Amino acid sequence: MSRVSRAWRRERRVPLGGDTEPRLVSKGRSGNPGGRPTASRAPQSSAFDIVAEKILTMVHHGIARELTVEQALQQRTYQDALAGKRMAQREVLKWIAKREAWRTKHAPRPSRSTITIKTSPDPDNADAALVLLGIAAADPSRAEFGQDRAQLLLEPWAVQAALRRRRGGQRLTDGERNEIRRCTRDPDCLRWPRGTDE
Repeated sequence: MSRVSRAWRRERRVPLGGDTEPRLVSKGRSGNPGGRPTASRAPQSSAFDIVAEKILTMVHHGIARELTVEQALQQRTYQDALAGKRMAQREVLKWIAKREAWRTKHAPRPSRSTITIKTSPDPDNADAALVLLGIAAADPSRAEFGQDRAQLLLEPWAVQAALRRRRGGQRLTDGERNEIRRCTRDPDCLRWPRGTDE
């Protein structure tokens, strides 16, 4: 086969547009480069869509309500599910799962949790409880400072128990030791934790 016949097979003679004279079009090229024009078609609705858009009037317990066919079908499926029909129960469970998935997707994101601190004034009955339990005793040397309220000192046994429960390797500072001495009834009988200079 010669080169000319091969080239002739690759090219075709196709009339373009309204031309009467045929032109050569290479192989792989369209004779209609613009393509077929798109025609706008009106969407055809199915018979079910037409029926589903209808409005029905339903009377329940003497009250008339207007429902779409879709809502009426859902109502009937719900009643069937309550009556014990398995297919209806499955359908209702699907509705519930779909609704829950939508709610979790569209639920507002929880903000950072806020901590509410409620403070109340120091009640006098707490002082009475401390004295009654033997945790604290009235300080006679400071009676003139609190006319409306007795000044209390902690009992040494309560302070010693607190020092024993203290965890951590940090030593007590001088300020902490002075504060403990000031608030304890008999600070000289306290045994300080190891590593505390006393």
